[in-house]
Amino acid sequence: MTRLHIVGASGYAAGEVIRFAVNHPRLELGALESESAAGRPLGEIFPALRRVDRTFDTPGAVERSLQPGDAVIFGSANGVALSRAPQMVARGVKVVDLSSDFRHDPIAVYGAPERHRAEIAQAKLVANPGCYPTATLLALAPLAPWAAELRQIVVDAKSGVSGAGRMPKTSSLFCEIDGEVIAYGLEGHRHVPEMTAELRNCGITAPLLFTPQVVPLKRGMLVNAYAVFEHAPAEEDIFEAYHAMYERESFVHLVTNAPSLGSVLGTNDAELHVTVAENAVRAICAIDNLGKGAATQALQSLNIMLGYPEEEGLDARALIA
Repeated sequence: MTRLHIVGASGYAAGEVIRFAVNHPRLELGALESESAAGRPLGEIFPALRRVDRTFDTPGAVERSLQPGDAVIFGSANGVALSRAPQMVARGVKVVDLSSDFRHDPIAVYGAPERHRAEIAQAKLVANPGCYPTATLLALAPLAPWAAELRQIVVDAKSGVSGAGRMPKTSSLFCEIDGEVIAYGLEGHRHVPEMTAELRNCGITAPLLFTPQVVPLKRGMLVNAYAVFEHAPAEEDIFEAYHAMYERESFVHLVTNAPSLGSVLGTNDAELHVTVAENAVRAICAIDNLGKGAATQALQSLNIMLGYPEEEGLDARALIA
C-alpha cells in the first residue's frame, strides 16, 4: 500500500483524485491539505464523498505526515508545487503536479502516459498535462510521420466550466455562461506553449491556431483538431497510424461515430474519431477535463511511477451511459 497525500484537496480535480483513490486497492489516503476548507468534513465540500470519514487538514500537514515511499498529488494553484515539490522528492516521495509549474521544466517528466510511459516509470516528479493539451495531443500525435507535409493545424476546443477551477469568478457565474459559448484566450492561451512544445517533441512544427471555448456544462471537453496538408496522406495510411498508436492503449478508444461526452465523463477514457477530407485530417477527441484531463491521468501516471498495473483503480464506468 502507498499513502497518497493531496495538496489543494478541496478543488474539483482533487475531489476526483479522492473519489478514485478511496477505491484504489493499493492506495490509502494520507493528509488532505486545504487552506480554505481546513477542519471541515470531506462530505461538506464534496457531498458525494460523505461516506469517507475524513476532515481536511491544515496547510503544512503533508510535510508533517510524509514518509519515504509515500506519494503526493498537487491539486493546488500554480506556484504552490514549485516551492514545495522538490523538497518532497528529496525525501523519497513520488510527486505528480496538476498545475503548470513543471510542464516546461526538465527536472520533471511530462505525464502523458501514451507518449512517455517509460520515462514516467523512472520519474520522481511528473508534470500532469493540461486538459486541452491532453486531448489535442491524443488527436494529433499519430500524424508525426507526415510532419513535413503539414502546413497548418487548427484546433477548436470546448470545455465545461469546471476547467476554470472552483474559485468564484464573474465569467463562471450561471447568468454569464448559461446559453452561451464563450471564446477566450484569443490573444494567446496559456496552454499553447505546452501544446506547441509537445507537438515539436513529436516532430510536428506546423503553425497552430487554437481557439478555446467555454460551454454551459459542468465537465467534459471536445477537441476538434484539423491538420491541413500540402498533399494529404492516403486514408488507409492515416487510419493505420492511429490504430498502431492506440490499439494497445486501455484508455484511448477509436470510435466510428462522433465521440460522446456521455461516454467519457467520470472516467480516464478518451474517445477519438478520425476522418480524411481532401487535403486535411480531422481528429475529434472527447475527454473528461477533470478525468483524463486532470485527476485520473495523474493517477494513471502515479500507477506507472509506483510499478502498479496502469489500469488499477481506474476502471470506472461513465457517469452518463
